[in-house]
Amino acid sequence: MKRFAILIWALVSVFGLRAEIVNPSELIAEAAFAYDQGNYAEASVKYEALVTAFKGAPDLYYALGNSYYKQQMYAKAILNYERCLQRDPANNDARANLELAQMNCVDKIETIQPIIFVTWSNALRDLFSADRWGQFSILFFLLFLAGVACYFFVRNISIRKTGFYGAIVMVILTAICMIYAHQQTDIRMAHDKAIVMAPTVTVRSTPSESGTQLMIIHEGLKVRIRQELSGWSEIELSDGNVGWMPTNMLEVI
Repeated sequence: MKRFAILIWALVSVFGLRAEIVNPSELIAEAAFAYDQGNYAEASVKYEALVTAFKGAPDLYYALGNSYYKQQMYAKAILNYERCLQRDPANNDARANLELAQMNCVDKIETIQPIIFVTWSNALRDLFSADRWGQFSILFFLLFLAGVACYFFVRNISIRKTGFYGAIVMVILTAICMIYAHQQTDIRMAHDKAIVMAPTVTVRSTPSESGTQLMIIHEGLKVRIRQELSGWSEIELSDGNVGWMPTNMLEVI
């Protein structure tokens, strides 16, 4: 019966049969129960069904990543942790588990770090999602309007000065929040990052099997897709190396 149930949920996951998911909260509870009981394969199938039917929920990707991690399927765990962080960059649990999963991967490639100010800016940007940065921008803009109102309609000199300088600060904060919201949206919509899903991949100099072998990479590695051509993808590693590999060995985040 258990195998039959797993098969049914697999069909739901593959074909997106949302009609079967009449009670999402009940299915989430069942998946969580299966996970707590150590039935990680069953839990992952049910979470797959949920993320297929209800895309965009970071907590579901996080739970799915945990299910795969427990099965030592680290490439799939990394993929789902990355998808969680793409939607909720402030999820520290997903970030910590992602680092644990990456420790079990073969490839340890050094990342080219940007200048320190860019690193700080990116770290600040990743504290919140695009929606949250958008909410902050609205709040700061309303405070800007309040400062302007104080400057023009209040007679007290000290309050007018506070309103004037406060309005300047608020408009700057509004601009920063809007920039971060835009950057987070671009990251989420780019679809140019992917995870290597095949155990071993030969990266070649050209998009064909006859191309010169440049390097060998392994499952779980995160790459950037530069372009695609006839079933091949030109990828860039975090250390700047570039080459071609079959597209079907990648899963876009």
